[in-house]
Amino acid sequence: MADTWSENVDENNTELPEMTQKKKKEKTNWDAEDEEHDEVFSTKVSDKEEDDESESDESVFSGLEDSGSDSEDEDGSHKDEDNDARQTNVLNDGDGETKEEYNHDSSDEEDIRNTVGNIPMEWYKDFPHIGYNLDGKKIYKPIRNKDELDQFLDKMENPDYWRTVHDKQTGSEVVLSDEQVALVKRLQRGQFGDINFDEFQPSVDFFTNDVMLHPVTNRPADKRSFIPSLIEKEKVSKLVHAIKMGWIKPRRVQDDSRGRYYDLWGNEDSSLVAKHRMHLPAPKIPLPGHQESYNPPPEYLFTEEERALWEQQDPSDRKLPFVPVKFSSLRQVPAFPRFIHERFERCLDLYLCPRQRKMRVNVNPEDLIPKLPKPKDLQPFPTTQSLVYRGHSGLVRSISVSPSGQWLASGSDDGSVRFWEVSSSRCVKVVQVGGAVKSVCWNPNACVCLLAVALDSLVLIVSPSLAERQVVSSSERLLAAYQEAEPVESVGPVSWSDAEGEEHHQGLRLKIRHPKAVKQVAWHAKGDYLASVMPDHSSHQQVFIHQLSTRRSQNPFRRNKGLVQSVSFHPVRPYFFVATQRFIRIYNLVKQEMTKKLQANSKWISSMAVHPGGDHVICASYDCRLSWFDLDLSTKPYKMLRHHKKAVRGVAYHRLYPLFASASDDGSVIVCHGTVYNDLLQNPLIVPVKVLKGHTVTHELGVLDVTFHPTQPWVFSSGADATIRLFT
Repeated sequence: MADTWSENVDENNTELPEMTQKKKKEKTNWDAEDEEHDEVFSTKVSDKEEDDESESDESVFSGLEDSGSDSEDEDGSHKDEDNDARQTNVLNDGDGETKEEYNHDSSDEEDIRNTVGNIPMEWYKDFPHIGYNLDGKKIYKPIRNKDELDQFLDKMENPDYWRTVHDKQTGSEVVLSDEQVALVKRLQRGQFGDINFDEFQPSVDFFTNDVMLHPVTNRPADKRSFIPSLIEKEKVSKLVHAIKMGWIKPRRVQDDSRGRYYDLWGNEDSSLVAKHRMHLPAPKIPLPGHQESYNPPPEYLFTEEERALWEQQDPSDRKLPFVPVKFSSLRQVPAFPRFIHERFERCLDLYLCPRQRKMRVNVNPEDLIPKLPKPKDLQPFPTTQSLVYRGHSGLVRSISVSPSGQWLASGSDDGSVRFWEVSSSRCVKVVQVGGAVKSVCWNPNACVCLLAVALDSLVLIVSPSLAERQVVSSSERLLAAYQEAEPVESVGPVSWSDAEGEEHHQGLRLKIRHPKAVKQVAWHAKGDYLASVMPDHSSHQQVFIHQLSTRRSQNPFRRNKGLVQSVSFHPVRPYFFVATQRFIRIYNLVKQEMTKKLQANSKWISSMAVHPGGDHVICASYDCRLSWFDLDLSTKPYKMLRHHKKAVRGVAYHRLYPLFASASDDGSVIVCHGTVYNDLLQNPLIVPVKVLKGHTVTHELGVLDVTFHPTQPWVFSSGADATIRLFT
């Protein structure tokens, strides 16, 4: 480093003006004096080599403190030259060899011309000086006028540019020597800095491996080595408490009975792999078929065209990876040439093919079926055919049972209304009405004995006189009560008239003439009001409500939305149900507004029935469906039943028992158990209990109407085979 410093001084001196030439003369004088005193210094240094190194440092730099200057202006530069001159001094051995004075310094010592110490030099970046020398004078930064162009020219022209580094302590440029460059390269390669250091030299044992007679230290043992440690006792007590509380689990002894090696795919159910939560079992290899046989059937062997086509195909497109070959015996079968390839591809498939876990819910199919009670537990309900009522010659389109349950009325296409005794199936009365009867309905009021009959455009009120004298007389008084008032001619579309002559003798009492053909009639629960239905797209007069006591008729709707199919009164409240082809509308007769609109989810509604409680409705449709509505639950069906195979013609509720029935063109009547609970949170229980068959399908028409006995669990059905059947 002393050589580099002297070179830097010389380079700097060449750039100075005339003032530096004076300095050169002075420098030569200094060199002369140094040569005279070389021997003196060598003897001094040799005598004091064994002394403290700090004294030698003071002796070297003692001349810096005494060196004077000619003037104060030249003081800074003169001091620097003195430092450089003193640092370039070399010492002569007795043999004439030169020794640098820093040979005995440690390698960690910094350049001591700047006395700021080991601090970041960025702290001085905003000051004109870079530190302080031993005298406390500022060391000013060198004047740098080099721009990027000068640096580039210096880089291209100066051969030592690559080994020139900037010294942050002094602000000067230092050119590294060959030894320093070699040191840097060794350190970059991760080698030792000293080239003479042998990293593989044998280690020196400081102590012999033989047991010595006397110990290295004969210090007596402490007292604490004989007493149990209180700190260890506290730690052990904490561990014991943690084990008791279950915070620390003792190590389980691993069972090595399985061995270290096992078949990965051998026994998947009991292997450790199968117990893993995310284990995906390997896909099974398909079992060999007939084409893999050594003696396959002839149809599995390739023809020449199939073999040529197989050879032309890509291996991935081939259905079979081999050509079936026929051998006469198993001894002639050679080894499979692609056996190793197939095993290797199988291992690749197991190893490389991604497998996806599909979360398959393992549900027992029986658990998905609702737990329904057994039909035996839901008795009584009709199970067998008891009576057949014969006498009609045409289709029996409608039947109705009297409120007492003793009489049954039926209307047929043969133009007659017949009254039957329920218990004996005897026809007690026949009324010829002169047209195909579409609907009959018995008055639900037990105090009167009246029947409404719909045919063509007429609604007839018939008094069959099949009850006690008091009931018959009250019925006649109800019909004759209007005659006491003054007769008023009706101007509306509906006209009332009394039956006379032979018709009155047969039992006909009133005729209500409508503008269109009447399809259905329905009584109010009190027996004074009667509703009639005339389905017609071209007219808004599809529904009329008649009052029997006043002989008045009114159209409750200004216009009808859709083709009306069926109507019904609410059994308790003043509500009126109107069923069109797709919807059931519920109207409040007191407020005269629609309260609810039910969506049947069927193409064409055929009939409708209201539960005796009034909160449930069933409707049948021609597309083989039966819909149960819970009015408190939703406007859509609570349950859809598709038990029938053909169009459902009629439905009915039982007044007392939790039963309802449906009649279809497939010739069957299905009886279902429908329990309605008082608890609003519990849904109705609907269970089909019996399929009743007996009617024969005639002209693709089966059972046309169905109704229940008012007090017994019996059901009546009328069919296209001109019979009425009782199932009990």
